[in-house]
Amino acid sequence: MIWIGLDDTDAVGRPGTGHLARELAVWLGERFPVFGVTRHQLLQDPRVPMTAKNSAVAIHLQVDGAKGLADLAGVVAWWVGTRVAPGSDPGLCLAQEVPEPVVAFGQRAKGALVTQEEAWGLAARAGLILQGIGGNGGGVIGALAAVGLAASGSDGRFTLCGRLRELRGVQPISALLAAGVARVQAVTGEPLADGWVDTGGKLRPSLVGGLPVLWVERQGDRWMAVRRD
Repeated sequence: MIWIGLDDTDAVGRPGTGHLARELAVWLGERFPVFGVTRHQLLQDPRVPMTAKNSAVAIHLQVDGAKGLADLAGVVAWWVGTRVAPGSDPGLCLAQEVPEPVVAFGQRAKGALVTQEEAWGLAARAGLILQGIGGNGGGVIGALAAVGLAASGSDGRFTLCGRLRELRGVQPISALLAAGVARVQAVTGEPLADGWVDTGGKLRPSLVGGLPVLWVERQGDRWMAVRRD
């Protein structure tokens, strides 16, 4: 797997980083198999500059081998650079092997202040590609954190996965599994093999054990999809 982390590409009144990441994933999907795009919630604090909720995103590419990773980074940086909002501070991170300190950095960024200096130093020691693509480069913090959290296999939720964005209304569990969900699981713990689920609009399965897992809870006579990070 190759993970591409992005953050701080947007501005007030402009499409968010998540929207840009999905467009990038579709574009990359013409050349590589895309596993999905995940959203990762970071610290919400008045001291942290943010456009909305301080989330970062990661694109998961199912590509074997790191050959050509630097070339891929250059292409992605060019693509992102032509589409970021004026006044944004975009950051980009690419990695194939993600060591534990990077995962720990992502987990820490969810609840504490971290700095650009920490991000740059950690990426250099880990041999990860980290780039600022404009502004003050503040997005490198979220980009590195997103890669660490995505590589952990158990953080955040999918905003793009298979054909899930096509499904609306009440759907049979079989349709959810066919569209890209690996498992439908009740919040009380038990996996479900059949039945019907109210999607509630947009399905956002969680990243659990490296797989997209849709959490549901019982409401009356049906299961209701719920979002969990």
